[in-house]
Amino acid sequence: MIPFAKDEIDFGCDGHVHTKLCHHAEGEMDEYVEAALACGLKEIIFLEHFETGINYSESTWLSADDFVFYQEECQRLAEKYDGRIRVGAGVEVGLNPQRLNEIRDFISSYPWNRVGLSYHYLESNGEHVNMLSRKQENIKRFDALGHEKVLTQYFNDLLAGLEKLEVDVVCHLDAPLRYCHGVQFVTEHLYLIDDILVEMARRKIALEVNTSGFTVRGEPFPGAGIIDRARRCGLRFVAGSDAHRPQDVGRFFDRLKGVRGGPLPVPY
Repeated sequence: MIPFAKDEIDFGCDGHVHTKLCHHAEGEMDEYVEAALACGLKEIIFLEHFETGINYSESTWLSADDFVFYQEECQRLAEKYDGRIRVGAGVEVGLNPQRLNEIRDFISSYPWNRVGLSYHYLESNGEHVNMLSRKQENIKRFDALGHEKVLTQYFNDLLAGLEKLEVDVVCHLDAPLRYCHGVQFVTEHLYLIDDILVEMARRKIALEVNTSGFTVRGEPFPGAGIIDRARRCGLRFVAGSDAHRPQDVGRFFDRLKGVRGGPLPVPY
């Protein structure tokens, strides 16, 4: 994989930024925009969490009232910074395979600048477990369920969701179980990833290159091997920091200019 070129990914836009409304980020929305200006960005897109039907011990997403306020704040900031930086209102839709109709209704209820699709919460015995969590109770649950089984369901569900939802971008494609020890993709997973990339190409859905991965494993989500395969499918790429603090806006974008690849973990 060669480094990203300027015409391949927009280094001037951070398309994945959170706010304190999601209960696990900090700082005011104005501070995020100021941070984007300070690092020379031309656009910032807030991408706040939407989940529905999730039975989990804490809420890491916005309520209906929060989304009303969020839309108003994004519009206020777009007007305030007009001419200096573009400010967009986006949503990171969390996949729940049992609630696709509700997800579709929510997406259509607002004018979004970007709709991202992610998959955080896996259902197990009537409860949900966060696949992207570093909490030990979640890690132990996935160790007991079996990493291979969890990843197979993750990729199958994501593919099914892509076929039925209208989204613009897939977020951190290979991030599930990122804090579990010894996770490896088997051949079945790699075939599923290929199916996902082909479906994304068919639907003209972009692949997010999420730079938060540099802090976890030294490369973005997804990794270089998947990015190589996405290139071969003709996918469009977008950059996102997954910022949860103002100082994280635009983080590691400079490293994308030097991301070099290699094979996927298991050959076909």
